[in-house]
Amino acid sequence: MAQKKNHEVDSWLARPDRTARIILVYGPDRGLVAERARKFAVSTGIALDDPFAVVRLDAGDIDSDPGRLFDEVKTFSMFSSQRLIWIRNAGAQKAFADAIKDLAKDPPADALVLIEGGDLKKGAGVRGVVETAFSGMALPCYSDDPRAIDALIDEGLQPYGLRIGLPARSRLKALLGGDRLASRGEIEKLALYCHGKSEVEEDDVALLIGDVSATSADDALNAALKGDVSGFQQALLRFKSAGGNRTTLLLSALRQLQIVQSLRADMQTSNRPASAVIGAARPPLYFDRKAAVERALTRFSLPQASTALQRVQAAILESRRYPDLSDAIIERCLLGLTLHRP
Repeated sequence: MAQKKNHEVDSWLARPDRTARIILVYGPDRGLVAERARKFAVSTGIALDDPFAVVRLDAGDIDSDPGRLFDEVKTFSMFSSQRLIWIRNAGAQKAFADAIKDLAKDPPADALVLIEGGDLKKGAGVRGVVETAFSGMALPCYSDDPRAIDALIDEGLQPYGLRIGLPARSRLKALLGGDRLASRGEIEKLALYCHGKSEVEEDDVALLIGDVSATSADDALNAALKGDVSGFQQALLRFKSAGGNRTTLLLSALRQLQIVQSLRADMQTSNRPASAVIGAARPPLYFDRKAAVERALTRFSLPQASTALQRVQAAILESRRYPDLSDAIIERCLLGLTLHRP
C-alpha cells in the first residue's frame, strides 16, 4: 500500500521516494497539511516561484473539468525538466478522484502531482486511489501528539536561545496541538516576547498564550471534568464566540481523560488518595487543571473513566465521518462528560 502512518511522514519527507509521482497530503490538521505539502514541494528542487514550472489548481476546478488536469500534466516546460502540479482543497469530488485514478495508470515522467486534502475517508475517493496506486503516496496529517508538541516547542525556542521549565512547558503543551501552523505561530510569539531572557516561565505562557479562545477552552474542559454544567455552558459559549475550533477541544478532552484513567489506575493499585497521585504526576498538572483532575478522580471510577475515554474517541471518529454535524456531535459528547454522576 502506498501510504505512511502519521509518525512516519516526516522521515519519508526527509528522503522522498522518487518513484512516487502522485503525492496526497491529507488530514484534519490543515496547518500540518500545508506545512508538509510545502516541505515536499521544496524537496523537489523545482523553483516554486516559477509559474512555468509550478501550476496551482483547485480540486473543485478539476472536478468540473477533468481534462484540465491532463492538459497541465502533458504541458512541456521550456525552462525546467520537471513540473509540479499543486492541487489544493481535495475532498469527496468524484470526477476529480476518477481523473487521478486515470492519471495513476500512466503516471507522468516529467511532472509531479501534489494534492492537499482534508480529513478524507479511508479507502474512498482520492485517498483510496492514491493509497492503492503504484505511483502514489498518501501522507496523513493528524494533530500533534505530546512528543511532537515537545519537539515543536524546542524547535521554535532554540533559535532564540531560550530554555523552558517543566511547569511552563506543561501549560504551553495544553494550549497547542490542534493546528501545526497555529502552534508554530504561538511559539514564535512567545519566543519574541521572551527575547533577551534565558528561560520561558509559566507566567509568560499564561500572559501571552492566554487568549480568549485558549482560556475559554481551558475553562470549558475544567468545568466538564468537574461536572460544572453551568460553568461548562458559559465557557463553551465564550469559546465559540472567539471562533475556537471545537475539534481541538475534544482532542484536549481525550488527552485529559487519558491522564484521569492513568491516575485512577494508580490510585487503585497503590491505594493512595487522589491528591497523592496528582502530586506525584509527571509532567505535573498546573493550577486549575490540577483541581479539575482531582475532582474528576472522585467522579469517575476506573471502568467509568475508560468508558468516557471510549465515548470521546467515538465522537472524534463520528465528527470526522459527518463533518456537517461535527459541532453538535462534539458538544453532545462534552455535555455528557459534564453531566456524568458517579
